[in-house]
Amino acid sequence: MTLKLAIAQLNFVVGDLAGNAKKIVDAAREAHGQGARLLLTPELSIAGYAAEDLFLRPAFTEACDDAVKGIAAALADLKDMVVVVGHPTGGSLRSRSVAVQMRHNAASVIKEGRILETYAKRELPNYQVFDERRYFTPGQGTCVFEVEGVSVGLLICEDAWFDQPAELARDGGAEVLAVINASPYHVGKEGERVARMADRARAVGLPLVYAHLVGGQDEVVFDGASFALQADGATAMQAESFREKLVFVQLERKPQGGIGFVAEPGAIAPPRDAEAQLWDALVLGVRDYIGKNGFPGAILGLSGGIDSALVLAIAVDALGKDRVRAVMMPSPYTADISWIDARDMAGRLGVRYDEISIRHTFESFKGALAEEFKGRPEDTAEENIQARIRGTLLMGLSNKFGSIVLTTGNKSEMATGYCTLYGDMAGGFAVIKDLLKTTVFALARWRNAHDPYGTGSEPIPERIITRPPSAELRPDQTDQDSLPPYDILDGILARYMQDDEGIDEIISAGYERAVVERVARLIKINEYKRRQAPVGIRVTHRSFGKDWRYPITSKFNETAGAQKP
Repeated sequence: MTLKLAIAQLNFVVGDLAGNAKKIVDAAREAHGQGARLLLTPELSIAGYAAEDLFLRPAFTEACDDAVKGIAAALADLKDMVVVVGHPTGGSLRSRSVAVQMRHNAASVIKEGRILETYAKRELPNYQVFDERRYFTPGQGTCVFEVEGVSVGLLICEDAWFDQPAELARDGGAEVLAVINASPYHVGKEGERVARMADRARAVGLPLVYAHLVGGQDEVVFDGASFALQADGATAMQAESFREKLVFVQLERKPQGGIGFVAEPGAIAPPRDAEAQLWDALVLGVRDYIGKNGFPGAILGLSGGIDSALVLAIAVDALGKDRVRAVMMPSPYTADISWIDARDMAGRLGVRYDEISIRHTFESFKGALAEEFKGRPEDTAEENIQARIRGTLLMGLSNKFGSIVLTTGNKSEMATGYCTLYGDMAGGFAVIKDLLKTTVFALARWRNAHDPYGTGSEPIPERIITRPPSAELRPDQTDQDSLPPYDILDGILARYMQDDEGIDEIISAGYERAVVERVARLIKINEYKRRQAPVGIRVTHRSFGKDWRYPITSKFNETAGAQKP
């Protein structure tokens, strides 16, 4: 006995119920035509993940329920084909005179026009970017269904990270676990998933198939990489990451008893290094944010520095050179090599490149403020005026031509406030918002050594990578005039912000107390800036966004002795 099953590793769009349903129907027909009799779709595939407060609208969940019924009707002619569809569902229960909406993160088992069962997710995550307890009620039951003589136990994402749901499915007669998922990418997450699911397979003694979403949705990216594991945790199949694909794997009943996956040549995608996956996540995040929201293209300020250079390379890989425009806006403090390197890079990538000097505009602004500023030395006020002029010009071009402005600030800058409100923070999408500066350099070197999208080798001029970073807002300025060296700064940020280590713990790791306390203070006092920053792509387990929810107004200070009365 063999059972061929398929995984719809597809890119769904939040709220596009008709489009998402069509993708599922098309995938089911293709899978059936290739001999599969079970198709797994990702978690909440009808709605798209995550639909956030759309889940709170009864009209939305009702429309999702109708879409599931529509899929069942559309597949009525596929003999012996079973399709598992992830969707939200809800029904009104009346308690006395008050209507209570009971919503579930659910999956329905469809066969030949009928919905056989609907399973509600038991374990609802409420950490990092997850907020499912806000929207859903936990399920209580189990779901074991039969396909071609094989008993399949259905779980939804977080269910498989806990013991009980899988044990209940096994005790209910399941011979294989089918786990449908929408698990956002961050660096290292793919390996973590496989390891945890291997532990689950071994714990219950059953093979496991993991069907995963792919695509970008606002600040999160889903990486696909669906897989199948034997009962001993060994990998039998793993799909490519960051690629839409209908993936097939076959189960067979062994003569000695039990069921396992057929390990076929080429079924396991070659492993890829962390930088390659990170690059793909950023490219997919840009492509889907711009594509799904209908922007015709992207525009950015190209300064001749490392951050804007990396963003330009990502944008071209995501959109193609014809949909990306770069603008150099030199000021009186712009070095000649910045002009030269910006022109060089734009030429290498073949994008439209324009130069708009801000020299006269800057002098006009200073003249307008001369009386107010009289008697005071030039300082960050004048520096920030330059950044705000550039932001205004980019937003003007965006309004006129429709292209979205990509901001170029990195995580180190966002953490410490080394950025200007309504200046370099002005724009619609922050591509490298979750990359520490040291990662920016590493990723630039990786992209120069690889050409995954065929845009030409070494898109970033070497001097942009090797020269000391500078905002070029005053003579001979470098970032290290205002910040600790980036290797030190990023080490502290990784520990304090990403890993939640305390100040004393960081100091005990070898960092100077004064530097650690200064960085912690900068993070605290710049929360008001980050709240006004554009949404950006999440690629770490702790990003500035849904992962980071600190009050702007707070008197708490973690430094030693600060809390003593």
